[in-house]
Amino acid sequence: MHGYALAQHIKQISDDLLQIEEGSLYPALQRMLKTGWLESQMALSPKGRTVRIFRVTEAGKKHLKKELSSLEQMFAGISRVLAIARS
Repeated sequence: MHGYALAQHIKQISDDLLQIEEGSLYPALQRMLKTGWLESQMALSPKGRTVRIFRVTEAGKKHLKKELSSLEQMFAGISRVLAIARS
């Protein structure tokens, strides 16, 4: 996806709970390109504009898997703390 479409997709699938501002999104995409987690190519949008399309690389998929594992552990810890707080 290109950057704007990516931001809109995240907003839509999160039921508007996650809204990524362009000032945060594009620097993050650039950092991920530099680290090799993304690759990009130029293409035409459905409206005929030239856009940069981003794709996750194998290195990016590996990194995402690690991050998801870390988040799952954090959420498990938060759930334990909340369970105690509720009792």
